[in-house]
Amino acid sequence: MTTSLTTNVSKRWLSLSLFLFSLFTLLILRYYQIQVVEHDKWMHYANNQHHRVVTEPYRRGVFYSNTSLKTGHPTQLQPFVVDVLLYHLYVDPLLIEPSYKEEMIKSLKKMMPAMEEISSHFYKKSRSRRVALWLRAEEKQEIEAWWYPFAKQRKIPRNALYFIKDYKRSYPLGRMLGQVLHTVREDRVTTGGLEAVFNEYLKGVEGKKMVLRSPRYELDTDLLEVDAKDGCDVHLTVNHVLQAICEEELAIGIKKVKGKAGMGVVMDPHTGEILAIANYPFFDPANYRDYYNDTAKLGDTRNKAIMDCFEPGSTMKPISIALALLANEELKKRGKPPIFSPSDKIASDQSKFPGRTQPLQDTHLHHYLNMYMAIQKSSNIYPARLIQRVIEELGPKWYREKLRDVFGLGVKTGVEMPYENRGLVPTPGKMYASGAFQWSAPTPYSLAIGYNVLVNAIQMCRAYSVFANGGYLVRPTILRKITQKDRLILEGLHEKNRVLDESIVKEIVKAMKFSTKTGGSAPLANVPGFTEAGKTATAEKLIEGTYSKTQHFSSFLGFVPADNPRFVIFIGVDEPEKAYIQGFGTTHFGGKCAAPIFREIAKRSLQYLGVTPDDPYGYPKGDPRSDPSKAKWVKEIEELEVTYNRWNR
Repeated sequence: MTTSLTTNVSKRWLSLSLFLFSLFTLLILRYYQIQVVEHDKWMHYANNQHHRVVTEPYRRGVFYSNTSLKTGHPTQLQPFVVDVLLYHLYVDPLLIEPSYKEEMIKSLKKMMPAMEEISSHFYKKSRSRRVALWLRAEEKQEIEAWWYPFAKQRKIPRNALYFIKDYKRSYPLGRMLGQVLHTVREDRVTTGGLEAVFNEYLKGVEGKKMVLRSPRYELDTDLLEVDAKDGCDVHLTVNHVLQAICEEELAIGIKKVKGKAGMGVVMDPHTGEILAIANYPFFDPANYRDYYNDTAKLGDTRNKAIMDCFEPGSTMKPISIALALLANEELKKRGKPPIFSPSDKIASDQSKFPGRTQPLQDTHLHHYLNMYMAIQKSSNIYPARLIQRVIEELGPKWYREKLRDVFGLGVKTGVEMPYENRGLVPTPGKMYASGAFQWSAPTPYSLAIGYNVLVNAIQMCRAYSVFANGGYLVRPTILRKITQKDRLILEGLHEKNRVLDESIVKEIVKAMKFSTKTGGSAPLANVPGFTEAGKTATAEKLIEGTYSKTQHFSSFLGFVPADNPRFVIFIGVDEPEKAYIQGFGTTHFGGKCAAPIFREIAKRSLQYLGVTPDDPYGYPKGDPRSDPSKAKWVKEIEELEVTYNRWNR
C-alpha cells in the first residue's frame, strides 16, 4: 500500500515536472521567437508607439541684390527673398485626458482667434495632429507660457503639445522682382521663375529628428539623428535700387497713358548683366494664391519681358540700316560697288515695293532723306528701300542670316530665366503650319520696319547692345554667382563675340543720337546733361489676322551715355490709349508714352550710380547748366535740320 502511494506521488511529481518543463520550454521558445525570430516585427510596433521621426527643415537659399554695382557704395548683402523660421503646432490626443481637452481648445482659440476649427484634432486616435501653421516666435512663446504651467498642474505630459520648426519664404522688399523670382508653395513646389531655375542649388537637405513619447508619460524629445543642410545662396546681377526705380517709373508712365500692361529692362551692354527687369501689372509672390485663383490676374504672374513676343516696329530700322552698311562691306569683298552711303540723298516719296498691294507710308511726307535723317524722322520708306537693294544684290538668305548671326534675332538669348520665347524670323523656303510660305516677295520690306518678325524684350536689349558696346553680341545674364557659406559654387558666364565693325556702329549711333534732340521723333527721351542714342516704335497689333489702327505696342529702346553707355534700356507699353492732348500730341506713339519712361529711369539711375554728365547742351532750355557753346555736336543737329529743310521744301 505504502509502495503504491509512493509510486503515485512520484508519477505526479514527474508529470508536474514535465508540465512545468514543457511550459518553460514553450516560454523560452516563445521568447526566442519574439526576441530573435520576430524581433524586427515587434520593434516596429514598439517604435510606432513610442517613436516618431520628424524631418528637420533646411533653410532654402537666399536671392541677393547686386549691391556692388555702385562704386564706393556699402556692399552689405541685401536680400530680395529670405527663408523665415516659423513653427507648426501639433497635439498628441492620446496624452491628454478627455476632461481637459475642451479647456485646452478654448485657451488656444483665445490666443489665436484666426485659427481654423481645431476641436476635431483633439479627439482623433492619433499620436500627432497638426493644429496650427506658420506661427511666429512670439506666438510660440505665448502658447508655451500658458501650456507648461497648465500641463504641470494637471499632470499632462509636456509634449502633448509640441512645435515643429519650418521655413517660409519672406519678401523684405515686397513684390519687387515678383514675376522674375516667383515663390515656393508650402509643399515646397516652386511656382516658376528663378525659384524653379535654381531650385537644385537653393534647396537643401532635410535633417531627421527622433521624438520619443509614451501613452501616459513624457520621455526624452528631439533626439537629433541627421543635421539639416541649408541651400546655396544666389547672387543676382539685378540691383534693388535700379529695380525700384524701373518698377516705379514704369507704373507711373503706363497709368498716365492708360496702358494695358508694360515691361522695362535695364541691361549692361558690355557684360550682358540684367540690372533691372520689370513687368506691369506687378505680381506679389507672397500672395500667389490670389493670382492663381483668379483668371483675370493669372497673366500678371508671367515674366512678359522674356516669355512674350511682339513685333518691334520702328526699333528694327537701325538694325536694318546697319545690315545695309554691312552689305556694303560684303559687296566690296566681291569687287562690287556699295548700295548706298550714309550721306546720300535718296528719294523717299516712292512708296511702292515688289509684292505689296499697299504702298508704304511715313507719318510725314519726306521727298529726300539720308541715313541720319531717316532714323531721326523714323522713315518707313528709307530702310525698306535699302533692304530692297540688299535683297537684289545679296539675296534674302544673306539678310535673314545676318539678322540671326549679327543681332541674335530668332535665337534664344540663353538668359537664366524659364520659358524664354525665341521669337520668329521668317526663313526663305520654310512653311508655317498652315502651309503658307514664311518668306514671300514683300517679307523683306516688312522686316525692314519691324513687322513680320517676333522678338522679346531681352533680345532687343541684346541687339542694341551691339551698337552700345562697339560691335559685340553679348550673352544676357541675371546670375553673378552662387555661394554656400562664403564658398563659391558657381560663377555667372559672360560671353561676347564681335559681329559688327566699329565703323558701322559709329555711324548708326551717330544717327540714333539725333532721335532725341530737336527735329527727332523722341525729344521726350532726352536725358538732361547726357547724350543718348535710341529709337521709338509704334507697332500696330495684329488682332484676328488684321493690323489694328487703335491697338498698339509702343516702345523706346536706347542707351546712355551714347558714347560710353552705362546701360541699354527697353521700355514697352502694351495698348496705350490713343488720345490727343492739346500741346502734347497723340498719346499712343512710342515717343510720347515710352520715351518719357526711358528718360526718368535713365535720369534717376545715372544719378544713383554717380555717372558724370557728358552733354552740357542736353539740359532743358533756360536751365543754368545748359551751355550750347560747349555742346559736342549741337552744330551737327543744326546742320542736319538745315539740309533736311532744303531737300524737303
